[in-house]
Amino acid sequence: MKGEFDKRNVKPIAISVDSLESHQQWVPDINETQKVTLNYPIIADPERKVANLYDMIHPNANDNFTVRSVFVIGPDKKVKLTITYPASTGRNFDEILRVIDSLQLTAQYSVATPANWTNGQDVIIAPAIKDEEIAAKFPKGFTKVKPYLRYTPQPN
Repeated sequence: MKGEFDKRNVKPIAISVDSLESHQQWVPDINETQKVTLNYPIIADPERKVANLYDMIHPNANDNFTVRSVFVIGPDKKVKLTITYPASTGRNFDEILRVIDSLQLTAQYSVATPANWTNGQDVIIAPAIKDEEIAAKFPKGFTKVKPYLRYTPQPN
C-alpha cells in the first residue's frame, strides 16, 4: 500500500519489540505469506522502552505479543489518532487510510466527516459556519437536515 501512503504524503514506520535480527528473519515470511513487500522502516525496541513509554501494548496482551498500537502524527508533530488493537484482531490499513483522508480533509476545510464516511462522500459543515457564509465557503451547495447538521459535497 506504499503508493496509497505516498499519494497522501504520509510516511509509515513501524516499531517492534523484536530484535533487529528477528525482523530480518520474519520480514521475508510476512512478504511470502501475505503476498506483500514490507517497504517501510521498522524500529527494533527489544527492551520495550518506547513501547512501554507510549503504552503501545494492549493491556490484555501476554508479554510475548507485539506492539499493537497505531498512531497518526500530523505535520505539527501532534498525535491525531491512536488505535490499539487486541492481538486477535489484524490491523486494518484501509481504515487507517480512511482516517488519514478524513484528517487531511478536515484540517484544510471547516468540515467533519460522518460515521462510515469514505473519500468522495458528502461531509458535514462545521456548526461554527453560519448559513450565510456557506455559499462563499462551499460553492457546491449544501443540504440542511437540522440547524447544526448541514451536508455539502466533499470540498476538495
